Amino acid sequence: MFNRILGILGWIFVVVVMSFAIRGGAVRYDTEINPYRDYTRGIRFDYVSWIADASWIKLKQAAVGSPYYLDRATRKDVVMDYLRNMDSVLYVEWELSQIYANPDIEDPDVASQELRAYLDALYTEQHQLAPFAEAVLEQQVSVILAESGLTAGGQPMPYPLYHVSPLPMALIVSPRDAIYQEKNISLLADLPVDEQIALEELIFEEQNRSALVVAVGGIGIYPTMGMRSTNLPWIIDTLAHEWAHNYLSLHPLGMNYMTTPQLRTINETVASIVGDEIGGQVLERYYPEMVVAGHPSVGLTSSVDGMPNPEEAPFDFRAEMRETRVHVDELLAAGKVIEAEVYMEMRRQIFWENGYAIRKLNQAYFAFNGAYADIPGGAAGEDPVGPAVRKLREQSGSLAEFIEQVRWVDSFEALLALIEE
Repeated sequence: MFNRILGILGWIFVVVVMSFAIRGGAVRYDTEINPYRDYTRGIRFDYVSWIADASWIKLKQAAVGSPYYLDRATRKDVVMDYLRNMDSVLYVEWELSQIYANPDIEDPDVASQELRAYLDALYTEQHQLAPFAEAVLEQQVSVILAESGLTAGGQPMPYPLYHVSPLPMALIVSPRDAIYQEKNISLLADLPVDEQIALEELIFEEQNRSALVVAVGGIGIYPTMGMRSTNLPWIIDTLAHEWAHNYLSLHPLGMNYMTTPQLRTINETVASIVGDEIGGQVLERYYPEMVVAGHPSVGLTSSVDGMPNPEEAPFDFRAEMRETRVHVDELLAAGKVIEAEVYMEMRRQIFWENGYAIRKLNQAYFAFNGAYADIPGGAAGEDPVGPAVRKLREQSGSLAEFIEQVRWVDSFEALLALIEE
């Protein structure tokens, strides 16, 4: 009965979140995208259908209440079985892509017949395992949220519902002479890279804007949308991160997600802090073997392939990216737009040479990645917003106290006022 109630509450929350989305709140699917509507006609992601399908899956899952009928060891086995299945799926999909890309194979349909049959069997197993694994992870995160004091009536509100599926791509548009998100438009999950590049170039030429189509790891609609992965620490972190967006969407900070670039950065940094802290506690409680030396391991399995030589000076991605952002900001502030763009391409090649395959490094790249400022350095550069959020967290006695304060913030000045209290 309790799970049925949670399911009903989830449906109510869907309606609430969608109403905020229509007003341009924290749920980030586009409602006002002119003059870019024509550019993205026929390739925009259909959130309404996705929410309907995912909500139906979660409603059935809530009625069954599967995690509560399993003991702790069995719940863990379900999650690990799901991750092993996902690992096999992703590998076989890669093998299949190699067959169809190999010019020496005359008939890839025939050559891949057995592999495709095996992949179909893996998909069937995945569809059986996924609802149970997702339910287990939802329940585990809800326990830690409750213990952290992030509840209403003793239960997290909203309940952390999470569904894995191919994620939409995001078209990020920024001015060329400044770095901030002017538009964030969700596109089809399988948009080919050549079409992504053509779209970016068209916007550059016709709108004089920096554009970039990027992959996202999760989307804070309800149920939360997460991408396929075998990295359990990342999955749990993302589940908690997107739950924070759902929670904040009921408060001024979330309602004003797209009001200013500063508020977007505050939102994303707060959600990243929640994901990191709650995710870490879930791992320590339920998957302690995946915590190595106080930090989560990077995935289900690990490999030494491609690891840097310890005798060589490592390439510090975050430090190098911060240096890049800081210099780009200096050039743009001086009105040297073309110089900044030439510099970013030069730096992109340096990242490539050190193993970081960044397809395009431009203003839109920084507008998107610079908002995640829970860790010093990186694409945020010297933006003061992230450090301010981190300082408020340091001043707060608990995560719940931090959230209680920051959820009412509706401007960067309001955040600074909280720090000075």
